[in-house]
Amino acid sequence: MYQPKLPKDLRCPLEFALEFFSGRWKSRILCLLYSENSVRYNDIKKALDSVSDTVLANTLKELIGHGLIERHQFPEIPPRVEYSLTEKGRSLVPFLRNICRWSGQYHDFEQLSEDALAHCKNCVISKYHATDRSCDECSQPATCNSCDQASS
Repeated sequence: MYQPKLPKDLRCPLEFALEFFSGRWKSRILCLLYSENSVRYNDIKKALDSVSDTVLANTLKELIGHGLIERHQFPEIPPRVEYSLTEKGRSLVPFLRNICRWSGQYHDFEQLSEDALAHCKNCVISKYHATDRSCDECSQPATCNSCDQASS
């Protein structure tokens, strides 16, 4: 795996936080695992269809290293491995959703391409056009999966 020659100089809490989900694949994997709960490696690869095995494996290792996802290996023949979010990973999802809502204010997501990820097609942005409708319990969008309540 690539090892940088100089350590990262993270002086700001925002820079530190961005390390957890920045990059082309990390946020997609986090959202996929949130929407599907537990996913096998090949299903992640199919959902992200243009990611190479090397990049996917390294990204999953980084997310595991950050404590955002966990790898479950079952004692079966052939071996079965599934990935799921940790509590730390689940706690990041509301912030990712807020970023999606913010971006929905500045980009028209009405015409999502056919290549858009399935869980992105069902995103709050396309349903609610980044409005401020939210669940009173947890400040999440009206389709809050965290507390399973619909806002009125």
